[in-house]
Amino acid sequence: MKTNRGEAAKFFPIIILCGTTSTLWAGGFRLPDQDAFATARGEAFVATADNPSAIYYNPAGITQLDDSNVRVGMYGIYLDPSYRNPVTSRSYEIEDKFDAIPQLFYTYSLKDKDWPISFGLGIYSPYGLSEKWPQDTGFRTVATEGSLTYFTINPVIAYKLPWNLSIAAGLMVNYAKIDLQQAVYDPNPDADLFRFKGDGWDVGYNLGVLWQPQEKISLGATFRSGATMKFNGQTETTAPLLGYPSPHSSPANADWPFPLEAAFGISYRPTPKWNLEFDADYTDWSTLGTVNLNQTAPPFFMSSPSPITLDWESSWFFEWGVTRYFDSGWHVSAGYIFNENSVPDAHYTPLVTDMDKHFFSVGTGFKGKQFDFDVAYQFGYGPPRTVAGSAPSSAGQTADGNYNFFSQAIAVSVGWHF
Repeated sequence: MKTNRGEAAKFFPIIILCGTTSTLWAGGFRLPDQDAFATARGEAFVATADNPSAIYYNPAGITQLDDSNVRVGMYGIYLDPSYRNPVTSRSYEIEDKFDAIPQLFYTYSLKDKDWPISFGLGIYSPYGLSEKWPQDTGFRTVATEGSLTYFTINPVIAYKLPWNLSIAAGLMVNYAKIDLQQAVYDPNPDADLFRFKGDGWDVGYNLGVLWQPQEKISLGATFRSGATMKFNGQTETTAPLLGYPSPHSSPANADWPFPLEAAFGISYRPTPKWNLEFDADYTDWSTLGTVNLNQTAPPFFMSSPSPITLDWESSWFFEWGVTRYFDSGWHVSAGYIFNENSVPDAHYTPLVTDMDKHFFSVGTGFKGKQFDFDVAYQFGYGPPRTVAGSAPSSAGQTADGNYNFFSQAIAVSVGWHF
């Protein structure tokens, strides 16, 4: 295989792009499913925000809660993205299709009416990845495997003003760990490997406002700052044909931006038994322009730093939800989400399987004096996308082809009040 540093600049950018993204379902690598009740409503919860998961959706909403509240949950998903090679017409699926993401939220509101202050603490995973493609897809030098673990610790404080207006602010302490892999050349499946492992910390903030100007209407808005995660770790290269029969290691790092997010919602409640909401949720993916990978001792066929051109596009979630409440304490919900594509063909990666997507959800739950729970089912579908003209790896492979997306998920949340 003939290669040089100029060609290598095309090689590593693909793994860093692929490995730090997620197909958990969102455009790009967001994971907005943090509560079963919200998921049942199509995540249209910004202007409702009436359980402890409001810490994520809109922290101003925790002023609606009394005393102490704990809510724990799990979002379990079955992913089935598929790829059809345009040359061989063979179809492929990822190898590990199940994943689960936990959440924990706690709130406490002061009983003193002169100090209408509420406190909250959330621990959740707003991004994540665990995906592995077969070695014979035809894009193994573009992407093979990647994992991202991302946790946020989010203390918040909220204050209830007159005029049914609440405001809130919080600190987000973020930790992430990545393990990214792709092949160096083709063929020789499994004989060659390039790997980047690292982790890092960063700090951001979130804000929220909730206003109920009249009994039937509630307005909400929330903002989550962006963050730049400095991943510190190492690269490993195994490439027998290039003189690396065993892993060649080098200390490495990359500053990776995570996008800011803003959401706006309006809830209409014609009677106390109905709640209809529409939200628009924006993610500034345009911050993912060019990222540099730095290696102290890169293999001879790579340069350092290696520029990574992404040029992603900002996108929106449009979310609709409805809940019907019953006198017995039970409720049922349904929702729909339209999720815009964020990744252009020129920088497409199979580990995102990004396209315009549709999500449909239903759920039920019970709210008692000390105990509540919710269960939701979500179905996701991405109309087929044909990718053409994506950037080639140094081995000449591309991510071009036909992609489909399909997912099913179950969310469960349980709460206690004391």
